[in-house]
Amino acid sequence: MSQPREPDPVKLICSLFSPEEVLIPVIIEELTGLFGPTDWVSPALFFDKSRYYESEMGWPLHRRFVSFTELIDPASLVDIKLKTNELESQYAEGGKRRVNIDPGYVALERVVLATGKNYAHRIYLGKGIYGDLTLIYKKGSYRPLEWTYKDYAGPEIIGYLNEIRRRYMDQLRRK
Repeated sequence: MSQPREPDPVKLICSLFSPEEVLIPVIIEELTGLFGPTDWVSPALFFDKSRYYESEMGWPLHRRFVSFTELIDPASLVDIKLKTNELESQYAEGGKRRVNIDPGYVALERVVLATGKNYAHRIYLGKGIYGDLTLIYKKGSYRPLEWTYKDYAGPEIIGYLNEIRRRYMDQLRRK
């Protein structure tokens, strides 16, 4: 019989993109007010693997990833997603988002993103939020799955997430 055990804390990450490049640092500042200081911010990127958001947000979309210093309980991902949804709504104009914020976490074994959309590989977490198993760690790197979003499956983003994992491992060792 397996014995229930609390999970290790995990490393909070967010992907954010907007057609307004100047809005991204403003949102990062808002996120630090909610979740504490960041310990890593990606270079400026383009969200260019899909045009899914073009009709709502415009094009091109500027992107950044951030990770946060404080480790979190993985169960808190639900409330974090609800807070980022509120932040998206605060900055919306005319019913259209000016920024998209996708929170998730890096764990030793996996990367999980929060979403409000159900699908076969997503697990219901509560309050209308699902956990999307996005990447698994195997043979020294995160690996995509058949349903992994194209941008997360690419070597650039996987490289960033592997670096965040190394930082996370250092934090766990110091605990």
